[in-house]
Amino acid sequence: MEVILLRDMRSLGSRGEVVNVKPGYARNYLIPKGYGLRATPANVNYYEQQKTKIDASHVEQRELAEARAAELAGIKITIAKRVGESETLYGSVTPTDVEAALAEKAVVVDKRRLDLGGGIKTLGEFIVQIDLHPEVIAEIQLTVVPEE
Repeated sequence: MEVILLRDMRSLGSRGEVVNVKPGYARNYLIPKGYGLRATPANVNYYEQQKTKIDASHVEQRELAEARAAELAGIKITIAKRVGESETLYGSVTPTDVEAALAEKAVVVDKRRLDLGGGIKTLGEFIVQIDLHPEVIAEIQLTVVPEE
């Protein structure tokens, strides 16, 4: 099924592209969430007419995300985890741990937007990326220390 994307989707394509997806994915996810329209001739004309409005909304969302990224730029968090004798962690640092540490600093971030770079399983300093917008990524500094 062909769908016109109404927003940038990392795995599919960019806004305005016509992509071919499985019918169930389009019917059950893309269309109900407002991420896409079925690519009929009427919807293609509708998208072309609404393109300036959609572009203005996209620019506004990007500006809000850039302002939020500026707020998050200087944040440093520390997470204490249990370690073994060889200074390796029991388990790993998860997005839920990072979300909780940010909440202690009165910063609300959805854990699904956190990118830990494949998982954190050692002590040290790391950069955590937060996807605020397809074009805006904020970075915070995370330090993992041994639990006392």
